[in-house]
Amino acid sequence: LYAPMAAARAEELWKKKQSDVLRFLSRVRVWEYRQLPAIHRCTRPTRPDKARRLGYKAKQGIVIYRVRVRRGSRKRPVHKGTVWGKPKSSGAINKFKCTRNLRSLAEERVGRRCGDLRVLNSYWVAQDGMYKFYEVILVDPAHRVVRNDPRLNWICSAKMKHRELRGLTAAGRKGRGVARGHGNHRFMPSRRAVWKKHNSVSLRRFR
Repeated sequence: LYAPMAAARAEELWKKKQSDVLRFLSRVRVWEYRQLPAIHRCTRPTRPDKARRLGYKAKQGIVIYRVRVRRGSRKRPVHKGTVWGKPKSSGAINKFKCTRNLRSLAEERVGRRCGDLRVLNSYWVAQDGMYKFYEVILVDPAHRVVRNDPRLNWICSAKMKHRELRGLTAAGRKGRGVARGHGNHRFMPSRRAVWKKHNSVSLRRFR
């Protein structure tokens, strides 16, 4: 009886991130996270309710990694702000936004670090003036428990290698603009597929 009540109470707390309790907890947590490496493994999720909604289970073969990403725009990597090119492309240096969101970048970094694991999903946990902190749910596709779970063993397929690098996770799909608003037909099913369709000639053969 008490466990569901406690979970519901924690979920309500996270819905009010500006409350005194959560602001204090966030300040303490952020200080702790800053002392740790940029990518490190957690013993348990900071937000159990959110993690479970995104597919986390407290079982063998599923792990949580916490990662920090620097906030703000992506400064253009040119020496002394000089673009050695045509005047047309010499504009923005500082006010240059990354196409993908920071959560997608966090998933990519963890996916590269843990190459033998598969990225399932991720969620926000905290932020300060310089960093945003995310927790990423990773699955071991070679683990017996995962391979025997009919709800989870889809991720063991070879097609699911490095989903985060190909924009197939929830954060990645958001960055691609899949099925979102005007002009989404340019990205469906993918940019590469649309480009190939527009740049190849397919004629009916006379028989």
